[in-house]
Amino acid sequence: MHLFATHFGIYEVGFDANGKPRLLPFRYDPDPSEIGLGYLDLADHRERIRVPMVRRSWLENGPLAGTGVGRGREEFVAVGWDAVAGLIADELRRVRSTHGNQAIFGGSYGWASAGRFHHAQSQLKRLLNLAGGFTSSVNSYSYGAAGVLLPHILGRDYKDACDTAPSWSDIAENCELLVGFGGFRLTNAQVEAGGTGSHRSVEWLRRCQERGVRIVVFSPAAGDAPLGQNVRHVSIRPNTDAAVMLGMCHRLLTEGLFDYEFLNHCTTGFGEFESYLIGETDGIAKDAAWASAISGVPAETIIGIAEDLHDHRSLINVAWALQRARFGEQPFWTAIALASMAGHVGRKGCGFAFGLTAVNAVGQPVRRLKGPAFEQGMNPVRHFIPVARITELLENPGGRIEYDGQTLELPDIRLVWWAGGNPFHHHQDLNRLVEVFRRPETVIVTENMWTATAKMADIVLPSAFPFERDDVAASSRDNWLVYSRRVMEPPEGVLADHEAYCLIADRLGCREAFDENRCVDDWLAHIYEGYRQRYPELPDFQAFRSRGFAILDEGEDAPAPADHFRRFRNNPDRSPLKTPSGRIEITSSTIGEFGYPDIGSHPAWREPEEWLGAPLASQHRFHLLSPQPAHRLHGQLEYGPASQSAKLKGCERFMLSAGDAKGLAVGDGDLCELYNDRGRTIAAVTIDAGLMPGVAVLPTGGWFHPDGDGIDHGGNPNTLTPITAASRLSQATAPNSCLVSIRAWRGSGPEQHED
Repeated sequence: MHLFATHFGIYEVGFDANGKPRLLPFRYDPDPSEIGLGYLDLADHRERIRVPMVRRSWLENGPLAGTGVGRGREEFVAVGWDAVAGLIADELRRVRSTHGNQAIFGGSYGWASAGRFHHAQSQLKRLLNLAGGFTSSVNSYSYGAAGVLLPHILGRDYKDACDTAPSWSDIAENCELLVGFGGFRLTNAQVEAGGTGSHRSVEWLRRCQERGVRIVVFSPAAGDAPLGQNVRHVSIRPNTDAAVMLGMCHRLLTEGLFDYEFLNHCTTGFGEFESYLIGETDGIAKDAAWASAISGVPAETIIGIAEDLHDHRSLINVAWALQRARFGEQPFWTAIALASMAGHVGRKGCGFAFGLTAVNAVGQPVRRLKGPAFEQGMNPVRHFIPVARITELLENPGGRIEYDGQTLELPDIRLVWWAGGNPFHHHQDLNRLVEVFRRPETVIVTENMWTATAKMADIVLPSAFPFERDDVAASSRDNWLVYSRRVMEPPEGVLADHEAYCLIADRLGCREAFDENRCVDDWLAHIYEGYRQRYPELPDFQAFRSRGFAILDEGEDAPAPADHFRRFRNNPDRSPLKTPSGRIEITSSTIGEFGYPDIGSHPAWREPEEWLGAPLASQHRFHLLSPQPAHRLHGQLEYGPASQSAKLKGCERFMLSAGDAKGLAVGDGDLCELYNDRGRTIAAVTIDAGLMPGVAVLPTGGWFHPDGDGIDHGGNPNTLTPITAASRLSQATAPNSCLVSIRAWRGSGPEQHED
């Protein structure tokens, strides 16, 4: 079977009447995504990069002549592969000999490929490690705050988002009440990092409803609640979920509805948290009335749901979006405390979960394929940054930032190399990022399309699309392996990253160490055999390649993944968590000892600088939320048919309530300007009857496209969002704490602003 694996799932390859290849839904997928069906349309797109390109003044005058002032403004010159390989090798040697390898930032981050071999970050980082190393980054934009917090509260086994959730099968069989803070954005469940052959999140959620599980969703948008029976939506001001949870904790405490035995045997630090709840520490009782005044949720609703959490077998799910905010650690930490007080942690299908439906894999009852990837090798350079601190790194060489109990020195970066990602999509305060991107002496970007990041480079290497190469695709959180077979040849002059880096490695004298004298087929067989060593029941490589896929436990009712909290609850002394106490740390003395002013030692309500209750709201009165889009993945497939057809008048759409639109004198489909002190962007308004007044929703992924006045016509919300960190603990991104103003746009749309 000829298959192509993507982040949206597996597709079969067929041919139309003219013999042109086309993608078809995978026959074994119960809920295939339509988004990836248009992937092949990008092959001949006018924005395709087809030859290596070098910015003219960098090529003619060298990297030291203008220090990047023309970056993003000048024309590019086409060069051959031999020439560009020599330029890059010489520049790497110059920077490392003059400034040291820590002056090289390997900024590769993104979702370029579902394949394990043609994995953009791994390919680049292997090359840079062989060249002496580079300053790297840690964590992710998706899960940065929680990924740092949870190892302190639950132990290092729970750094990954997926590992806290009970299985969907256990939820359907045992849970009576599922409370979701942030909701269930079902379009997110279409994606998975390594792809999947079976989208089942929607099916599982429906099965829960059919079996009588009551679902309560707290969100500013009613659309974040699933359709169907047994569902209740509760409107809530953005960034106030932790306050509502604290109000529930207070109710359980004062009414004696908390599980004393669980708190006593399985948690530590509840006493300090209790003092905070009743107001001993600050004179403010965190009761339902207090939470209601902050959140807009009626006090009786907070009280009723709190009591339901105690009285019924319950599960609290928190969406990843909530920790992409100022003090984003707090809703996750508070949810753990609330679930612990309710007493259901460790019971089948109950307790807490983070990110059900955030991606397809969370909660799936499968045995996971923990397998190998293309090995990056060891990085001799020890300098790193949290991934969302790019601006600070480039803006403040020699400076320092605090992070997770450490003080990190910021190296003086002279060369940036980005592959497989687009920071001008996912980073915040893009106008500020434009300025700092002009500071390094050289910026190299490996890319297949002319993204905003590619336009800000000095050297651009054209990269083959995933459908133009063979690969083995797999997710470490799923049970599918796919032989993703090439659909078509790349255009002449376009290479896969591995081929391009082999040329550069040859110039650096490390070609043999880089490719180990293996061809691509050899590498794919090598990677697949790594899976077979761990899972001997998998077929041999030839059988796998012939069939096109393999499934761990195919045709069997595989047991649900091990629930570590169940064993922990039953005997915390024999199955302790990997925390300092061996227990759930409702109060963390470790975090408290860091002394950070923006995160204490226990869950708490902390008021963001930008939210609907802030003084700034009198100047910018809309809270902007920027969720993942329904019609693409991040900024990928922006030029695909699903994304293009979702636009209005060539613009991205954003959502407003009917009352807010009327107050602005705009109607459905009108172009509007969203703005604040950081930037301006244009988008078309869509009236959402289920959206809370005072909230605007502009999904991410529109490509940053500023005009001569700096107004973004791509509808990118990160033109407006701040680079402010969630806290000093995580230094994670916080775009969902953002206030904006909105007004009708009287200028022309993007169709009049073609490059």
